Amino acid sequence: MDIPASGPAALPPTIDAMTGPFNPEMAIRIMSGHGHGGFIGLTYHAHGPDWVEIALPWRADLVGDEASGVLASGPIISLLDNATSLSVWTRKKRFVPQATLDLRIDYLRAAKPGETVIAHAECYATKRSMSFVRAIAHDGDPSDPIAHAAGIFMRTAWPS
Repeated sequence: MDIPASGPAALPPTIDAMTGPFNPEMAIRIMSGHGHGGFIGLTYHAHGPDWVEIALPWRADLVGDEASGVLASGPIISLLDNATSLSVWTRKKRFVPQATLDLRIDYLRAAKPGETVIAHAECYATKRSMSFVRAIAHDGDPSDPIAHAAGIFMRTAWPS
């Protein structure tokens, strides 16, 4: 089977692009063109040494309740899962295959209809095979979060 080097049928360049020093902005750009993150429209917002912010722009097809225009919980859960994953790689300064071992999300309120939701995720500790994260999702005011998240990621592969 021939695999195109570029164009719409090309495979995403995730492995080659993520083998050097980790760049969350480039990673989100790659992810936003493919897969689930691409489907829901995740975009890069900001990052620091152990934290990442990504955004989920409001779209009518992501609404869970048509009468109110409130986003469904699934895209917000995906936003938080992606942001917390990215925060681990940002802290480690490299991509390491991992699985979400635990991700607890506490919803505090519904997202405002028509507003972009931003996830701010921080990797606050890394151990031999585990990374510990926390995050909030908000729609413009971090002091009035939509949800809080806490999770653990487990490394699934060891560097050779």
